[in-house]
Amino acid sequence: MNRIYGKIMTSLRLLKSERGLFLASCLQHFFQWLPDEIYLKLLFRFMMGYKLDLKNPKTFSEKLQWLKLYDRKSEYTTMVDKYAVKQYVTECLGAECIIPTLGVWNRFEDIDFAKLPQQFVLKTTHGGGGGGVVICRDKSTFNKVKAQRIIERSMESDIYNTLREWPYKNVQKRIIAEKFMTSIKQPTQKDLTDYKFFCFHGEPLYCQVIRDRFRHETIDFYDMDWNHQEFVGLNPVVHSNWISPVSNGLIPVERPVHFEEMLYICRRLSKNILFLRVDLFVIDDKVYFGEITFYPASGMGIFTPNEWNYVLGNMLHLPLI
Repeated sequence: MNRIYGKIMTSLRLLKSERGLFLASCLQHFFQWLPDEIYLKLLFRFMMGYKLDLKNPKTFSEKLQWLKLYDRKSEYTTMVDKYAVKQYVTECLGAECIIPTLGVWNRFEDIDFAKLPQQFVLKTTHGGGGGGVVICRDKSTFNKVKAQRIIERSMESDIYNTLREWPYKNVQKRIIAEKFMTSIKQPTQKDLTDYKFFCFHGEPLYCQVIRDRFRHETIDFYDMDWNHQEFVGLNPVVHSNWISPVSNGLIPVERPVHFEEMLYICRRLSKNILFLRVDLFVIDDKVYFGEITFYPASGMGIFTPNEWNYVLGNMLHLPLI
């Protein structure tokens, strides 16, 4: 009986989630003309399943929506631009942590692949997360048709219009090629470990570690004493992850040797900013900058257990408006 009840409740939750995702999709396709606040309130309700309270936000998710609306500085546009941010970081920290750029273009047709090395990475400058990223591990087998489809789909996307992430509103849409970064000391390593530091009021407080992103992705959180945390997140609200969120890894993550340097980078980049996430890599004993994100999972991700949405929310202190 309990098993049958459990299956029924799971089915009901799925139906509710699917309905919310359907309504969110309709909103994103047909109602982009709505004012930002109304749009976000509707999108949040559809995606998260509860009302967005902007007057007294409590959860981390709610407060990120507040930041979208009320924390707007011109430099944020530079900081999310995957090309322009390199100069920004260079001015703050120097060029040593910057992954080399091989070229920048306005259209896919302009890319001269003959001048690119055997391995490289293509990215759209306005893409969020893994969107608009193509990895070439061997140019002799590189599928240009598929790559063009991915890049052009990203070039048509607009994170501001669909998610109201204001910093992306005026980002110039371009395509860049970067050096393919891999470990010489560990040549069999397929994916780089991604260290994502959650910085509150200029201070990194948690590090989200993502491993094996393209095979068996795992997500772990650590505090700044490198104690493993009990929660899992942020998982995007799609029904496959809604039921089975990405899990912790079975093998603990070792504290990075260059941890203090990573904290220094995070503090410099997050100075005087209410919240942002700094993504870093460590490759053969050297720290590299990845990107800056102001709204992880666009503030509409799932925490497991959900109480951590409130715990992180309590760490983000919003000014009065």
